[in-house]
Amino acid sequence: MKTTFFAALAGVMLLAPQGAIAGPIENACLRSDRPQASRAMCRCIDSVAQTTLTRSEQRRAASFFSDPDEAQRVRMSTSARDNEFWDRYRAFGATAEQYCAGR
Repeated sequence: MKTTFFAALAGVMLLAPQGAIAGPIENACLRSDRPQASRAMCRCIDSVAQTTLTRSEQRRAASFFSDPDEAQRVRMSTSARDNEFWDRYRAFGATAEQYCAGR
């Protein structure tokens, strides 16, 4: 199952136009003060976000770059909506970590 997902993800990334407008995750990543935030790394993470999160969820996740306390509030929330989002966000993070390592 993982192999199929990663093959599909690679296909999406190869077919995406190189000059495409950056998504919210890529923009937030590039604006962050993290030393490992290269264009290639941020673009990779954004590509994973586009395949695993809705556009609204991408914008919400992008806000965590500038407000890490918000991520903590969502993680600790008792709201079913926040918990469902957090599960999808964690899955996105794990996938991005696996797929984008070393970029």
